[in-house]
This record gives sequence, structure tokens and C-alpha cells, in this order.
Amino acid sequence: MCENIQNEMCIIFDSCSQNEGFARVVIAAFVSVLDPTLEEMADIKTAVSEAVTNCVIHAYENGPGKIKMNCRIEKQAVTIEISDEGTGIEDIEKAMEPLYTTKPELERSGMGFAFMEAFMDSLSVESTPGRGTRVVMEKVIGKADYCQVQGA
Repeated sequence: MCENIQNEMCIIFDSCSQNEGFARVVIAAFVSVLDPTLEEMADIKTAVSEAVTNCVIHAYENGPGKIKMNCRIEKQAVTIEISDEGTGIEDIEKAMEPLYTTKPELERSGMGFAFMEAFMDSLSVESTPGRGTRVVMEKVIGKADYCQVQGA
């Protein structure tokens, strides 16, 4: 395997629920070059699924829009940015609380951000009401091996 893998991609797709599965397949193919474990792959796919689903359910509740997924690999780390130009989030801190949902009638669990945070090494959320939301997640693949090589 290459020691200093660098790669980047950007895709833009419609905010329909079928594209959540598409995003999962795309990210799985993209990170496969890092040879992740099944657990690491499942974590990444789940986090992407939650981020895309948030865009579909919340960002564009008044009609379809576009979701942008930027992905970058540097060495053993994958950075995934998922953004929309939808309704935005009024209170990010509140939205990130486990079990908080604005859509209880849709049987939403309110665990999307909690799952993203649990399955990835870092998560940041930026949002402007009326202008959209940007979620950035990062995960180091083979973290135990990577830390040993880096002397951590």
C-alpha cells in the first residue's frame, strides 16, 4: 500500500432518499484504497448516511435541492464534508443533543449527530439559517498502526 496516499473527489447529487444509499456506496469505494477494517468501513458509511439523511429530511423539507459531498484522503485520514444550501440549523448545540429531533412525527430518533460523533474521530457543524449547513467529519484508518508509525 502507498504510504502517502492523497486523493480528492467531489460529487453533487439530488436530495432524495435513494441517494443516501448512493452516498454510502461512493464513500465505501473511495476509502477502500486505505484498506479499512469492516468496522471502520461500517462507521464511515453510517456517518455519511446520517449526514445525507439530515440533508434530505431537514434541509430541503420544502422541496428538492442539491447535496454536495467532498472527500479527501491524506495519508491514513479521510475527511468528508457534506453540505447543503437548505434551511440551516437555528441552534446547532441543541440539534446535536442526543434524542433531539424536530421531526418526531416522522419517527426520527434524534441520534444523527450523535452517531456521526461516535463513529468518526472528529465532527464539526457549521450552519446559517436560510443558507445551509456544512458537516465535516474525519477518521484515521488503521489508527493503532498509524499511531505506532508516527511514534504516538
